[in-house]
Amino acid sequence: MEFTSYRGIIFDLDGTLLDTLTDLADSTNRVLTRHGFATHPVDAYRYFVGDGMRMLVERALPPEHRVAAVIAGIFAELHADYGENWAVATRPYAGVVELLAGLLQRGIVMSVLSNKPDEFTGIMVRKYFPDIPFKCVYGLSDRVAKKPDPAGALRIATETGIKPEQTLYLGDTLVDMKTAVAAGMFPIGALWGFRDEPELRAGGAELLLQHPLQLLA
Repeated sequence: MEFTSYRGIIFDLDGTLLDTLTDLADSTNRVLTRHGFATHPVDAYRYFVGDGMRMLVERALPPEHRVAAVIAGIFAELHADYGENWAVATRPYAGVVELLAGLLQRGIVMSVLSNKPDEFTGIMVRKYFPDIPFKCVYGLSDRVAKKPDPAGALRIATETGIKPEQTLYLGDTLVDMKTAVAAGMFPIGALWGFRDEPELRAGGAELLLQHPLQLLA
């Protein structure tokens, strides 16, 4: 299919539109410190994130403390801390704002699908991209299944009226690529994000981009 046949695009949020790594790492490390657990360098969080904040907590905890009660308690504290500190260092990646403006000018329908909790997904999209009329913005909730379950992506296809095969999907992790493939969408890997080329190719990426503006080309 020619790229001119694509009418919509779904973006992942963390590691794709926004560089959120430092704020996520700092919030998690603060909570771990309060409980006497070892902290981690920011770069380690590249592989802790991507599957929701509860899984982030589980990966950050020492193996012997990965039990339901501890995970639940740390998750609640992380949710509260991140709620106060999510905008300290977080910024759009270079070229993302220009990419979104270019897609808007071309009439491409844009949506966001994240494994970040839905409330954070919504407020962050509104803060950093106030001028972009995203059609759907969904994070993890009781109504939207966690990726790589394709249900959220397929819901967006239904709500936008754009068929999966006419939808691009841009993300930075194996989870994103698996979501796109399972939904029958065109999977594009963002190499400026949290993960690397081998992981994205293993997930089924059919196109890899080094910079957001390459998509306009």
